[in-house]
Amino acid sequence: MNEPRTLPPRPRDHLFAVVTLVLAVLLLPAAFVRRPGRARELACTWALRLRFPAEDLTGLTDGALAAFTAARTEALWRHGQLIGLTSGYRDPVVQQRMFDEQVRRCGSPALARMLVLPPAESPHVRGVALDVRPHEGARWLEEHGARYDLYRIYDNEWWHFEHRPGSGGTPPPRRPNPAWAP
Repeated sequence: MNEPRTLPPRPRDHLFAVVTLVLAVLLLPAAFVRRPGRARELACTWALRLRFPAEDLTGLTDGALAAFTAARTEALWRHGQLIGLTSGYRDPVVQQRMFDEQVRRCGSPALARMLVLPPAESPHVRGVALDVRPHEGARWLEEHGARYDLYRIYDNEWWHFEHRPGSGGTPPPRRPNPAWAP
């Protein structure tokens, strides 16, 4: 169940993608007036904001934000795929709370680290991690994300991607989980 490929697409997700794409097309003239050179990106941003209203892109590094915006724009316009953000930047206090809760659930820091890292080690705290949805969007990002230096990092988290610039399109080695160290 960790791999997005193992889950069948849900008809509802396809419907949301079609409706969001139609909305982006309808918003395109207004976006062109506002930003002629980046109208598709702006229309996509507006449409996705309506589809994922709770999404919070603040706190991401400039590079991670630009990469994510470019990737999801291509995903929507060229492939009809939605990519939403469930979690990006996390404040260190929030990350510590998540780690502490996972320690309580698992019974040990070592087991907790397989799912949640402490703030000093978390790429979410650095603003370079992106937890995305739905499965089809994650699958698209896994296939095309290298063009934007966005890579899936952990085997046990199909939704977790990180912005890793300077890799020349070569994915970093995938790790079994966040706690794993070579």
